[in-house]
Amino acid sequence: MSQIQTQELLQWLDQTLESARFKDYCPNGLQVEGRPVIRHLVSGVTASEALLQEAVARGADGVLVHHGWFWRNEDARIRGMKKRRIALALANDLNLLAYHLPLDAHPILGNNAQLARILGLEPERHADGAPRTCGPDNLIWLGQAPGIRTVAELEARIAARLDRAPVIAGNRDQAPGLIAWCTGGAQGFFEAALDAGATTFITGEISEPSAHIAAENGAVFISAGHHATERYGAQALGRAVAERFGIRVDFVDLPNPA
Repeated sequence: MSQIQTQELLQWLDQTLESARFKDYCPNGLQVEGRPVIRHLVSGVTASEALLQEAVARGADGVLVHHGWFWRNEDARIRGMKKRRIALALANDLNLLAYHLPLDAHPILGNNAQLARILGLEPERHADGAPRTCGPDNLIWLGQAPGIRTVAELEARIAARLDRAPVIAGNRDQAPGLIAWCTGGAQGFFEAALDAGATTFITGEISEPSAHIAAENGAVFISAGHHATERYGAQALGRAVAERFGIRVDFVDLPNPA
């Protein structure tokens, strides 16, 4: 079985995802150090206790996720849920590799790029091929939905391909126009998307002001699910790791209604 030094894999991940350029809400990279050699990883959306238990059951050497630990302003005390998670990782010598904003933003492996692939969105691109983006850290992508005539048709496609009915604020009968999207909890980016010329915004969560912003701007807000929109980056990154280094990477999609 192929293997790789943990530090070598970490270096490749950091370089590939350009993690140093992001001011994030959590540390990116190796959050918990485990075995020095990795032969088998489990990838997933969130480093939950259930995902760690799945990694242990499969004999993995670590987990590779989008949502790791040690978030800004969280309670620093190691007790309850946090104690159980950390204890499980340490007891089984698991590496925890986590990439938040870097995995959202990557132009090929990232959550936004992968959501576009899943939903059949066509990103607008600059002359050099880079996607047209806007908003904080250029995390919002802009593009079109070829073949989609109305928001209602886009809604049906999202429901079918993400296996989750989205929440819609706005007129289902209007054309989507320029679409902006940013996976996860990006409802606060709605106005930045509108400023860039978008009339439809897709993200994972909706807040109370989102419906008012949509109504007062003649726009559409689509909440397609936080977990549902972010299944695909960790999966794509895991495939890239497996192809490059020849190690085993299992993507585990644990059920989540969000």
